[in-house]
Amino acid sequence: MFQNTTSPSIIFLLSGVPGLEAFHIWISIPFCFLYTTALSGNSLILFAIVTQPSLHEPMYYFLSMLSTTDLGLSISTLVTMLGIFWFNARKISFNACLSQMFFIQLFTVMESSVLLAMAFDRFMAISKPLRYASILTDLKIAQIGVAIIIRGTLILTPMVLLLKRLSYCRNYVLHHSYCFHPDVMKLSCTDTRINSAVGLTALITTAGVDSVLIIISYVLIIKTVLSIASSKERKKAFNTCISHIGAVAAFYIPLISLSFVHRFGKQAPPYVHTMIANAYLLIPPVMNPIIYSVKTKQIRRAVLKILHAKN
Repeated sequence: MFQNTTSPSIIFLLSGVPGLEAFHIWISIPFCFLYTTALSGNSLILFAIVTQPSLHEPMYYFLSMLSTTDLGLSISTLVTMLGIFWFNARKISFNACLSQMFFIQLFTVMESSVLLAMAFDRFMAISKPLRYASILTDLKIAQIGVAIIIRGTLILTPMVLLLKRLSYCRNYVLHHSYCFHPDVMKLSCTDTRINSAVGLTALITTAGVDSVLIIISYVLIIKTVLSIASSKERKKAFNTCISHIGAVAAFYIPLISLSFVHRFGKQAPPYVHTMIANAYLLIPPVMNPIIYSVKTKQIRRAVLKILHAKN
């Protein structure tokens, strides 16, 4: 029987990979590689966009927002995840857990919002090329960036703060190597229906709405591309969207996979849930720099120029 404890005094225990604790050191090797790839790749793209005047265009400003978001998302989980694998440092205070949860959720919502802004950018570039520069001015892009941060903060703050009103009287073992909202909620012995409703509302009004609007944007983009007479111009217009489509896939496929595993994979071994949950947060920051470096000629040239200059 566990004591009914008020939130400020709680110490949660994070989990590594259940059933594979003896191999945590070995498991940490691919995770270190992924973190190194994510941090170095996104930092390099961000540095290239800031220092190369040829990249001072709306498309690349949005890409810099995506790289900043990916850096934030990687750093938010880095300390606890590698701390567990290297030092078995599983303890985390309640307030530290809420802080980590807030920033993970915030950067996730920001990533979704940036992908939506990038879809709008591609639609404007293809459908209104002559007005593109006058519509997406530097001021307008800055306003979009601020709106993305404010949107995420306003939606997520109530969701996180509502966890403070709960009492916790079960064991304090979380099932991930970072603080995950449903995970913390399950440890409460009080009514969590309000928390569940607010969490579901936050998910629907962010990733749910964004995904629908991204699909609508691409329906309009395809309609515009198909109306172009020249096949060469059609191919050129569609090629400008390939990198963004890859980034959208890297974000939404792990998210959908995680949802399916939580919903239908109750019989799967615990380590499957953990590995997919970790991949969900690591795949976008790792893949986005690779996608844009490979598929976007301007980014590839800028990155190679910086690397050659260092050598």
